[in-house]
Amino acid sequence: MIVVVDERELVTEGYNSLFDREGVACAGFAPGEFDEWVSSAADDDLKSVRAFLIGDCREGSISPRQIRDRTGAPVIALSEQNSLENTLRLFESGVDDVVRKPVHIREILARITAIRRRAHEDVSYTEIGAMRIFMDGRDPEIDGEPLPLPRRERRILEYLASNRGRRVTKTQVFNAIYGIFDEQVEENVVESHISKLRKKLRERLGSDPIDSKRFLGYRLVC
Repeated sequence: MIVVVDERELVTEGYNSLFDREGVACAGFAPGEFDEWVSSAADDDLKSVRAFLIGDCREGSISPRQIRDRTGAPVIALSEQNSLENTLRLFESGVDDVVRKPVHIREILARITAIRRRAHEDVSYTEIGAMRIFMDGRDPEIDGEPLPLPRRERRILEYLASNRGRRVTKTQVFNAIYGIFDEQVEENVVESHISKLRKKLRERLGSDPIDSKRFLGYRLVC
């Protein structure tokens, strides 16, 4: 999930729509709401956040270092000012990157992946058995051949791969794929996506690489 903070509701709603087209969950906050949320959010909720995008906010209302106290997710400033002084000020505040608008959503996602890779939280891909699972939106490969997947199934596979060796619950998968504030989608949709994903992987691999246990969740196995 991507979290966008901006004083303008029209902007947060716009990013929500654009990220949704890429199959990425997004939640928008006004600065005051965000400050309260990031201070009190559960650790599992924060783990589902891939990055924070800070847009037009009153100076000093958002502290990147406060975010860093709770999570290691990248913090990226979205700047509408084309000035060196503003860029330097934003870096000094503690952000990981400054992006000048307008910018394509795919470029933002690529920058997020690059920052996480440098922080050793992500690699460009993960190999599990015959599978090569990319973390940048590309379809996975099995024995070197691409396996086309719908965006939600691809994101679920990426999330399971990023948590390799750990079991994740249905709620954690839902939060990562749909966002923790999407009340229009039922959590049980995860079971449907995973069922379809398992069928496709079984057909190509000859076995089921997703281990599931009732009430405990899912994990990828070799």
